[in-house]
Amino acid sequence: MAGEAPADYVRRLAEAKARAAVSACPADACIVAADTAVVDGADVLGKPADPAEAERMLRRLRGRTHQVYTGIAVLLAASGSILTDVCVTDVPMRDYSDAEIRSYAASGDPMDKAGAYGIQHAGFHPVRQMHGCFASVMGLPLCHLLRLLMRLQAGSWPDLPGRCQTYLKYACPVSGAILRGEPVG
Repeated sequence: MAGEAPADYVRRLAEAKARAAVSACPADACIVAADTAVVDGADVLGKPADPAEAERMLRRLRGRTHQVYTGIAVLLAASGSILTDVCVTDVPMRDYSDAEIRSYAASGDPMDKAGAYGIQHAGFHPVRQMHGCFASVMGLPLCHLLRLLMRLQAGSWPDLPGRCQTYLKYACPVSGAILRGEPVG
């Protein structure tokens, strides 16, 4: 919606996705939905329409820091209980070359990604150095998800932060603060 704050936007979309899925799920389902937006200044950068737009987005983000907002919703189908959260991560992009941009855009990888990049891409490596939630930039902030699941008393998730860090090969500096409910950023 026009004028909607990025945090409200991703939260609304995540909640709408969860509610839309409930009718197709078993009565005892725990539904998890998320939505991610790349925000540069006052602009929300969606998925590029074509490689040329991907190149324009990547040039815009090059050598600068932007924010990634990920909204997450957890809905218990049996009770209709829903909780939402938003993770905001500063993302400092490296000063990649025009040749790298062209090659990455031609690979097709940016076409299904907000902001035209995947932080996890093995060949492009668009980000300079992360100090926030890497998983959120990929689209699912697992510590935020775990915090919601614990509030809903929805299952047991032993060492999810440790598993996330092992899988991503990233020593997360914010997972403890997130799980304690402290402000991050």
